[in-house]
Amino acid sequence: MTQFVHLRTHSEYSMVDGLFRVKELVSRVAEFGMPAVALTDESNLFALVKFYRACVAQGIQPIIGADCWVQGDEGFGRLTLIAMNQTGYHNLLELLSLGWLKGQDGDYALLDWTWVAEHASGLICLTGATEGEIGRLVAAGQTDKADAVLDKYHQLFGDRLYFELTRVGLPGETVLMQYGVEAADHRQIPLVATNVACFKAADDFEAHETRVCIHDSLTLDDQRRVHRHTPEQWLKPQEAMAELFSDLPDAVANTVQIAKRCGVELTLGTYFLPEYPVPDGLTLDDFFRQFSHEGLTARLAAAASYGQSLDETAYRARLDFEVDVILQMGFPGYFLIVADFIQWAKDQSIPVGPGRGSGAGSIVAWALNITDLDPIAHELLFERFLNPERVSMPDFDVDFCMEGRDRVIDYVAERYGRNAVSQIVTFGSMAAKAVVRDVTRVQGKAYGLGDRLAKLIPFEVGMTLDKAFDAEPQLKEWVETDEEVREVWDMALKLEGLSRNTGKHAGGVVIAPGKLTDFTALLSAEDGSSLVTQLDKDDVEAAGLVKFDFLGLRTLTIIDWALGLIRETRGEAPVIERIPMDETKVFELLCRGDTTAVFQLESRGMKELIRRLKPNSFEDIVALVALFRPGPLQSGMVDDFINRKHGRARVEYPHPDLEPILKNTYGVILYQEQVMQIAQVLANYSLGGADLLRRAMGKKKPEEMEKQREIFLKGTTERNIDAKLAGSIFDLMEKFAGYGFNKSHSAAYALVSYQTAYLKTHYPAEFMAAVLSSDMDNTDKVVPLIEECRRIGLVVRPPDVNAGAFKFSVKDGEIIYGLGAIKGLGEGPIGQLVEARTDDGPFSDVFDFCRRVGTSKVNRRALEALIRAGAFDSLDEPRWVLMASLEDAIGQADQEARNEAVGMDDLFGLGAESGTASSADPYQHHRQTLRWTERDVLRGEKETLGLYLTGHPIDWYADDLKGLGAKALENLERTRDNVRVAGLIVGLRVIRNKRGESFGIVTLDDRTARMDVTVFADLFADCRDKLADDSLVVIEGDVSFDEFTNGLKMRANKVETLENARKESASGLKIHLETRVPAFAETLLSKIQPHLGGECPIVIAYNAVDASGEVVLGEQYQVHPNDSLLLDLQELLGQDRVQLEFAARTQKRA
Repeated sequence: MTQFVHLRTHSEYSMVDGLFRVKELVSRVAEFGMPAVALTDESNLFALVKFYRACVAQGIQPIIGADCWVQGDEGFGRLTLIAMNQTGYHNLLELLSLGWLKGQDGDYALLDWTWVAEHASGLICLTGATEGEIGRLVAAGQTDKADAVLDKYHQLFGDRLYFELTRVGLPGETVLMQYGVEAADHRQIPLVATNVACFKAADDFEAHETRVCIHDSLTLDDQRRVHRHTPEQWLKPQEAMAELFSDLPDAVANTVQIAKRCGVELTLGTYFLPEYPVPDGLTLDDFFRQFSHEGLTARLAAAASYGQSLDETAYRARLDFEVDVILQMGFPGYFLIVADFIQWAKDQSIPVGPGRGSGAGSIVAWALNITDLDPIAHELLFERFLNPERVSMPDFDVDFCMEGRDRVIDYVAERYGRNAVSQIVTFGSMAAKAVVRDVTRVQGKAYGLGDRLAKLIPFEVGMTLDKAFDAEPQLKEWVETDEEVREVWDMALKLEGLSRNTGKHAGGVVIAPGKLTDFTALLSAEDGSSLVTQLDKDDVEAAGLVKFDFLGLRTLTIIDWALGLIRETRGEAPVIERIPMDETKVFELLCRGDTTAVFQLESRGMKELIRRLKPNSFEDIVALVALFRPGPLQSGMVDDFINRKHGRARVEYPHPDLEPILKNTYGVILYQEQVMQIAQVLANYSLGGADLLRRAMGKKKPEEMEKQREIFLKGTTERNIDAKLAGSIFDLMEKFAGYGFNKSHSAAYALVSYQTAYLKTHYPAEFMAAVLSSDMDNTDKVVPLIEECRRIGLVVRPPDVNAGAFKFSVKDGEIIYGLGAIKGLGEGPIGQLVEARTDDGPFSDVFDFCRRVGTSKVNRRALEALIRAGAFDSLDEPRWVLMASLEDAIGQADQEARNEAVGMDDLFGLGAESGTASSADPYQHHRQTLRWTERDVLRGEKETLGLYLTGHPIDWYADDLKGLGAKALENLERTRDNVRVAGLIVGLRVIRNKRGESFGIVTLDDRTARMDVTVFADLFADCRDKLADDSLVVIEGDVSFDEFTNGLKMRANKVETLENARKESASGLKIHLETRVPAFAETLLSKIQPHLGGECPIVIAYNAVDASGEVVLGEQYQVHPNDSLLLDLQELLGQDRVQLEFAARTQKRA
């Protein structure tokens, strides 16, 4: 017989407390033989669908409720609200939404009593025990006020009010029981017993408290900590609860009565689409068919206008077939809504991607301008997107320009109702590395222990503590031998994976057919800018809401910016959707591997693949996108494809009937759509059935595969195909289905790849300026992009106050560095600068600049950054002169501003022009200032731009590096041979290996590219002092392919400073001399003297009118060929008169 039902439990989704995983809670209730259980998480219904499904699966009645904080007349307190019926359920959704949208206070949602009063229908109320408003008043001895609050509750809820009692050991329980028994009896309010269960067993209490402290950012032994829980709050069986309240049996029995009063049913798996407004006199279905055909008519007319002749009959037939399927499945509204917001975006000039995923296979999507790829021309299949034999929601992932995406979401909210449109919650969990750090902190242990422990856990996607323990011998040993570490580890294992915070889905948006709160409770985004569902993406769809993916694609922004720059510089830009798709020059660019910044084709590995494949058609680019993945690369498929394309291998088809399907891929099964077509052609599958076959092959379930094999062989037998051949073809399909790529997605992204390649081919300056603007906050990406500009012959000028803009711009075919990329200069000051220049023309000098822009808007620090970045170079004054004059320029500008503020004009008309009143040359007092060296100039650029722009330290050593045999980073290829490279160190990450030893990953920059070089432990210990930032080093090692980055990586075998490498390798220091007075020998010797004692001989190359020759000075004049010697000699003689030689050294030189 049922004695007790738990009416208050907290799962991990309470966030502030709760240790239960949802399935674990329900399973435990089933073990105890309880027929029902309530989940009442803290102010939310995050786990609603998961809880409901888990209960149904176990045959348990789910009771839906929440523990809420309510603001009353006498303060705030806890109330537990439980939904009795559908009315109560919807009121609970409304109340929790109001709490987060209007009453949010940090991690808590505070309900106003008036809201509760308005939405009380259908809700059972428990008074909150000691945490309730009544419990707090009773504990404070204010029973009169407690009576008043209880009467207020009773008046509102009537027989749906229960006086809640707990016996878990919290302060105030006894006095509340004494008050409650009498007060409830007097008012005929039933008592109810709860245990507020937060964990499975009593010995989980410590883990639960650790979880609470992680949330509260406190340590377990913190004296300030409020202890809100006790070890008694475990999920007790019925017998234990009956015994605990044996003196109040009604309080136990009433839990069962409450369960019997509750009966909420959720409708899961049924989709509720928002209504799309259609013209009067038409049904939704009729309008959808008409609108689709009108769209196709426009597409066909557009194709005809630029010379394409399409078979209208075939296109209309395909359209009618798709429309019939869409209507049959009930999804016309979905297509119309997507078409609507995409068309709005296009009308607002917000770039939209040509498609993503399998949606590009729909001709309806093409006709409605949802996608921009003709699915018939590209042999894309509708059934890959929407299968009439497997009903599931269509799912368009739509790419928008990053800058315009939020505007589209805002439009959707405005059109369909702001209370009907929302983004989707995500849940962050306690991942392996984070949880060991958190536990270490909460237990009050040393930071270093948690840090070291976390660093021993491998950095891999999907890494868990158990996997790390098995994979890392040192970690295992440390956990097993150190008691403190074991304590952290054991606790982390209990907490790993628990939900700890909420976030917002990157692109998911739901649109409800009415109020969102009819389907889900809501949160507010952290910045208050948008609504967020309390159900995650899977649960929100289960609840009936349809998800739309609004994704931001940076490349669309780049294309848009590039087209804008083309219009600025050339007056007219191409219509990107109508560029010729067979442009020879574009394919030449691709075949050269000049694909830096080209969408999807820019990685080092992809460039290598392109050079081998040599694409000469759009279909080849589609294939490239599909081929460049680990499966095809490792299976030999890529080599087979390339060899067949170039005639080095014979093109063969498994069966003659498959030639039309596999011709474009040279007989190789590359796409999932080809698997479907093969099944259709050879085995009489419908394309819907073939899609089921494709899915089965992808999942590799043996029983399903055996079933599909039988169907396939039966179909091939009916077509008189040899059974052995049919079996081998099925095996081949099964093998390639694992590697096969969605051709619709590949083709859609290949189109964007081609568009960017076209822009780079024909408008390189504008395209590269747009790419640089998109990455200008990331120096590591800007450096190789700047080098790419130089490589293809583009000039990149420094930032320019008289010509530049916030982003990178183009003038006279040259790229002007973006002012927004200068560190320490915000968008506001740049806006003031551009506005002043637009209003009154270019700046004539730095005095004019300060006067017109105002030093309050562009402060001294920003001015210094502008000068050091080269932004005033167009004024034709050296940077050091400008910097020296800055004090005067600021002072003069401030004085003029003060004069203007008090209405005082310059009586003599002075100061109206730039410069000072006393001189036409404003810089005359500053021209004698100390000249900056080239190193000073470049250092200023590095500090303000993050890189060297007008030069590079490595340029000074070009001859040396050539002599040392160093290869440029951009020219490296995979090799097991030792390779020598040189460059500037721009980054160093120190990592610990499995044995706890430090090794380094050095980021090397040689101006042609940047590369990560791994320096393993033994070598790292010896050379760590050489790896300081901005050090020039020479590294020898081997180069291999990095599958993680799809690029190359290097492993160092030797690391040396450039100076030491020169000392080891230089065979001589050659000094070129002409006729000099005898005294000059003394001057030359004085420069050499401090550097004697090395092994590098000095060679005097004498060249006079009457004599010439080379003289090697004696061994006593051998030197250390360091920078200071070379600089001294170059300053004395000229840079081209001093050079190091790197021929093989000999013991004695003739």
